[in-house]
Amino acid sequence: MKITRNASAHWAGTGKDGKGTVTTASKVLDQTQYSFNTRFADGIGTNPEELIGAAHAGCFAMQLAFNLQQAGFAADSLDVQCTITLEDSGITSSKLTLNATVPGLDKVKFDELVDHAEHNCPISKLFNTTISVDATLA
Repeated sequence: MKITRNASAHWAGTGKDGKGTVTTASKVLDQTQYSFNTRFADGIGTNPEELIGAAHAGCFAMQLAFNLQQAGFAADSLDVQCTITLEDSGITSSKLTLNATVPGLDKVKFDELVDHAEHNCPISKLFNTTISVDATLA
């Protein structure tokens, strides 16, 4: 199966003083602002690392849900937080923190399915960085 999605960005001005917007085809993001301040300080708007974090958390959660389904389980909840670290002009890590509630699933099988999701969700495969998962099964 091949799926194609797209998004766009617009930028005007210099790197530090300019401003931009990002828009997704779905319009979930529709001219959402980003700037130097939203990326490197505090400001209203988004930034590329935040968007990558959301994409990685969502992709990992969905991959794990498919893994659980294939193993005969369904999650009551999979709550994933992703922390992206940008330093020295590169993304140096993506840390996923998972809190899962999956009835009937033992810790050994849980760890196996989490490990598979960590290495096989499409966003994980995209990265050339250290990826780690801190997973808790309730």
